[in-house]
Amino acid sequence: MKKIFIILMLGSTALLGSVTSFASPPFDRNEDARGKHGRNFERSDNDNRMRERRMREERGVERLKQHRWQAGYVMPQHYRGNGYKIDYKENNLPKPGRNQQWYKINNDYILVNSDDNSIVSIRAF
Repeated sequence: MKKIFIILMLGSTALLGSVTSFASPPFDRNEDARGKHGRNFERSDNDNRMRERRMREERGVERLKQHRWQAGYVMPQHYRGNGYKIDYKENNLPKPGRNQQWYKINNDYILVNSDDNSIVSIRAF
């Protein structure tokens, strides 16, 4: 009887000991803010700067979309890439002169002088 009682006591203490080990958190108190591997998950200054820069760029793109084109103005550098250049034949536009190129920006066709990037004419469609 004494052996059975000892076996029951040892089994219950082992069971209770394992249950309490599951109840406690597996990390120290300072790890809450840093995460499991000590990394800080709060926004750093660099993340904030990158987010602010992205927001400024998005606002700038929105302003450029609303831009009113006029002959004589210099075309912004953002639109000078090959992605905006078009073929005048495919779009039924007059042949550009020497050192001129047609661009399509926001459903407007813009003829630009390639030497100084000034706008020569605009065709809205």
